[in-house]
Amino acid sequence: MNVLILILKILGAAALAGLVFSVGFTFYVAVRVFKGTLVRSPKARRARECSCPDDAEQVLMFERGLGFAERYRDKITPLEIEYDGLRLFGEYFDFGGKKAVIIIPGRTESLAYSYYFAEPYRKAGYNVLVIDMRATGFSDGKYYSLGYKEYRDIIKWGTLVRERFGNESVFLHGICIGAQAAALTMTSRECPDFFTGMCVDGIFKNFYETFKNHMKQLGKPVFPVCQEVMLIHFLLTGARGISYGPYKALRKYTKPVLFIYTKRDVFSIPELGRKLFESAATVTKEIVWFEKGGHSHIRINDEEGYDEAVGSFLKKYETML
Repeated sequence: MNVLILILKILGAAALAGLVFSVGFTFYVAVRVFKGTLVRSPKARRARECSCPDDAEQVLMFERGLGFAERYRDKITPLEIEYDGLRLFGEYFDFGGKKAVIIIPGRTESLAYSYYFAEPYRKAGYNVLVIDMRATGFSDGKYYSLGYKEYRDIIKWGTLVRERFGNESVFLHGICIGAQAAALTMTSRECPDFFTGMCVDGIFKNFYETFKNHMKQLGKPVFPVCQEVMLIHFLLTGARGISYGPYKALRKYTKPVLFIYTKRDVFSIPELGRKLFESAATVTKEIVWFEKGGHSHIRINDEEGYDEAVGSFLKKYETML
């Protein structure tokens, strides 16, 4: 009997050691993934460069965006704000209108990325603000908190263009993570009434869902690494990547919103896109589907159709925006 008990204790200790090793190893992997995806590298210089120089479509988007900025260089006013101990930078294009749009790019993207999405708003008579989010471009910051902290920055930016430049209202256009940031801004209790609506390109249920889909596409481990990354992210930034995101936020959204999706999106998958559209509490909502283009690459595959969708929406709800 004593031998049996001894064997059981040895087996139990081995199992516990194996569990501790397994958890420790996956957490080590999670830390590395977190640092590689949600932390600005301390070695990276502050710049506004193309984030994917090996992606032909991304390069083309970036080059066309730079072309837009060059054409309207005389309309640009460089801006800077300070919030939460961080210096944040932006550029304001004054096209002489009385309304402004803030274009919010995806994770790691600087304001130079946002130039590419400005044209339909210029045509509609909007002034345009492009911004370096926290930890991107020239702005300060270490972590990409994906809208969970940035929404207050966006409110401050909107207040600035209203008070300094006399814009009567502010509209938001968000791409990918920028779409989540827009939704969190618009549904915040702190959001002023002059924020009147938004367009969300490739918005997802919550960050965990789209992050998990990215990991699958890259052939990386999902469970429990993704959950551990979300835990680390929460502890360091307060971001609730699993428990709160656009799906829940949109349930209390009451202003005009345009959803833009591509049927080929493998990160913000169409089935969830439809559910997100249905979840939005507002009655002033529209959804437009495109046949071509991957995630965040819709406009480059159909610029005319994309701009028409945005322009028609702005015109339809003009009195509300």
